Amino acid sequence: MTDKIKNKVDLLGMDRTELTEFFASIGEKPFRAGQVMKWIHQFGVSDFEEMTNISKSLRDKLSKTALIRTPKIVSEQRSADGTIKWLLEVDNHNCVEAVFIPEKSRGTLCISSQVGCALECSFCSTGQQGFNRNLENWEIVAQMWVANKALGCKPKEERIISNVVFMGMGEPLLNVKHTFPTARILMDDNAYGLSKRRVTISTAGVVPAIDKIKESLDVSLAISLHAPNNTLRDELVPINKKYPLEVLMPALHRYVEGGHSKKHVTVEYVMLDHVNDRLEHAQQLIELLGDLPCKVNLIPFNPFPNTDYQRSSNNAVHRFKDALMEAGVNCTVRRTRGDDIDAACGQLAGKVKDRTKRTLQTVNLDKLHG
Repeated sequence: MTDKIKNKVDLLGMDRTELTEFFASIGEKPFRAGQVMKWIHQFGVSDFEEMTNISKSLRDKLSKTALIRTPKIVSEQRSADGTIKWLLEVDNHNCVEAVFIPEKSRGTLCISSQVGCALECSFCSTGQQGFNRNLENWEIVAQMWVANKALGCKPKEERIISNVVFMGMGEPLLNVKHTFPTARILMDDNAYGLSKRRVTISTAGVVPAIDKIKESLDVSLAISLHAPNNTLRDELVPINKKYPLEVLMPALHRYVEGGHSKKHVTVEYVMLDHVNDRLEHAQQLIELLGDLPCKVNLIPFNPFPNTDYQRSSNNAVHRFKDALMEAGVNCTVRRTRGDDIDAACGQLAGKVKDRTKRTLQTVNLDKLHG
């Protein structure tokens, strides 16, 4: 990056408050923030000269002081089922992946929050890549910007991307500094205008940040549970050693309690053959969830290179589901999408240059989730 570009302010990752402050700093009125947000996010404009409802003098000023930085699309892959995966270059060494999953009633974009992941979940391809760094605001929201543009989304037309889930590469709640402002941009009416219930943050269980969601963001929450007891969860989701179930479950109850609207938690549970898919595990899960308002989403395991895990049989999955349903637990089985292009749950790997091989043992979790 040249010094000339380094000295410019990047507007892509700014929420409305930050944009308002920026325009004040260059002597402009607050309403300019909303104008420019619409051009960037709703019209997909990255050149100030295309912003035709602002004056030529302001466009010139913006060209000298600011930029709208967007990532390079390294590749685009399309699955036979309509799923699309983009590999995006976020710096000279690293790439992340974003996935669009079309369905009859909605279109979901799965976005990444980190380059790699430090949590080392044993059944997840991303977790085997190591951790390099947190993504910045612009690098996260750019995934929505790229997808919106690639899909031909236009203002006032039927919404193509109706839901966004932070379920791509990385642990979103270890990057609160950047995932929270990005979520606010996604929900801003001058940007993408998504409702709170259509933005979901998925976490492996970073308890202090779960409390922050309720306090300052109030979006939907999904928990990557995957095991009904501490012994097994320590093996599958190592962050459980820091935030065990007796700490995690009260945090989930705090999230759903109070407030003006009814909340529930989506509980994600990957089905691993002869590991966590027995009826005794289903019974333990029923007891663990208790009266927590939730929906359990059973996820067929999606294989990746050098893994020893196998997908549970269809019979095992349905036995597990039936046991939960009979106990009054709302339960669905996730349909596998995009596995022919390695875009299914647990398969995202991106391209991570991680010479330090930072892992859960060497990364300061408290510093990361801030």
